[in-house]
Amino acid sequence: MEDVMRKQFLYDVKKYATEEFIQLVYFCTEQGACNLDQLPAGQMKAFEDVLNRRGSEGWELVQTFFGSDGVVTIWKQEQPWE
Repeated sequence: MEDVMRKQFLYDVKKYATEEFIQLVYFCTEQGACNLDQLPAGQMKAFEDVLNRRGSEGWELVQTFFGSDGVVTIWKQEQPWE
């Protein structure tokens, strides 16, 4: 039987408090729905820096959640089979 190549991933969930993104502005409704509403291009830089830093470490962004108390990101990184 032929060996089937399988991928194995390590996952990492990070929470960034609102205070870490003083330059990042996003809008949350009273119902908790949040989005980047009318975000000036210069303010996106703080969030891009986080994404680029983790990406350069070999992590792939899976999902991002914005909330009134901060941002949660889920990352994955392929791991070799042991």
